[in-house]
Amino acid sequence: MTTLGAPIDSRVPWVRTVHAFDEARALSGAGPRLRALKDAGGLFGDALREQPRVLSVDTLPLTAFPYPTKRAFDGALTLPLPYVFLTHRALLVTFEAEGATRRLLFNPTQWQASQAAPFFRRLLERFGQAAAERLRGDFPPLLNQLEKLGVKPEQIDLLAFDHFHTQDLRPLLGCDIPDQEDRTPGPLFPNAHLLAPRVEWEAWDDLHPVQRAWYVAEGKIGVPMERVVLTDADLRLGDGVALVRTPGHTVGNQTLFAHHGDGVFGCSENGVSADAWTPYESRLPGLPAFARGYDLEVVRNANTLELGAEQYTSMMLEREIVDRVGEAPAFVRMFPSSEVTPSIMAPGVFPSRVFKSAPSA
Repeated sequence: MTTLGAPIDSRVPWVRTVHAFDEARALSGAGPRLRALKDAGGLFGDALREQPRVLSVDTLPLTAFPYPTKRAFDGALTLPLPYVFLTHRALLVTFEAEGATRRLLFNPTQWQASQAAPFFRRLLERFGQAAAERLRGDFPPLLNQLEKLGVKPEQIDLLAFDHFHTQDLRPLLGCDIPDQEDRTPGPLFPNAHLLAPRVEWEAWDDLHPVQRAWYVAEGKIGVPMERVVLTDADLRLGDGVALVRTPGHTVGNQTLFAHHGDGVFGCSENGVSADAWTPYESRLPGLPAFARGYDLEVVRNANTLELGAEQYTSMMLEREIVDRVGEAPAFVRMFPSSEVTPSIMAPGVFPSRVFKSAPSA
């Protein structure tokens, strides 16, 4: 990439800054910035396709959970259902970087610890732990899934999240503060560094009221900072893989892009279904009419309120970078990290497309 910059940190010298979007981001007007980012996104996608493909992408399902219908599609659905059901997945991306094989684990959520987030805590109080266990899905533990792939925890080089909603980082990275039994938890991934957007890392220290429901307030307290790389830029991680800032859903939201299979796909939770990035083609009740009525080309996952216009712009950027779905070219290869999946608990919610795994065609 001609816009490739310097290494971001001596601990991860193969991770470099990318400056493809700097000029567009610097524009002050929301409309001009949207148009400039779309143009830059198309060029960035082309540049990513010219790079070698990543070596592999493995999809690791972790949990399923109810999510407010009015948040999932910004109030667009006409079904009288309080919840849709999302399946949350991590991705293991293996790639070459400066002559060495590297592994990124993207969104390795510890779902048990996530239950401390106020949103989930209230759900548990309402429905009970037993009901939550039945709804969660029968997914193997993350380490078991990695073991089946032949990957040991110490072989993970990088950890990253699209955003820090519901995350507790202490099981992943360890914690310097002893627990009630005077133990300091050791890290699941002893050699990994977390790529953490500085703006969201710092916001986590003093959350705004509209943010609090979705964060584990203590989720980074005591995490050893020598394991954390704070970032302020778009990043190239290695051949065919990048993390691009896509603020809006949270202030530090970022999207994973990878050259995989016969094109580029992206992964984030800016949308919760393929329909969110292609609402005019959707079969979900009410979504096409909502989008046309407000002249919207994408429909946000709207559980946070403070940066709605920025989130819309970020989704448009995502759509420009990725490829179309081969057998359904009306849809783009944006893989929701938490994806709406059909459930008997949400009758009538049948997304037009359910990826289930990172798209390669």
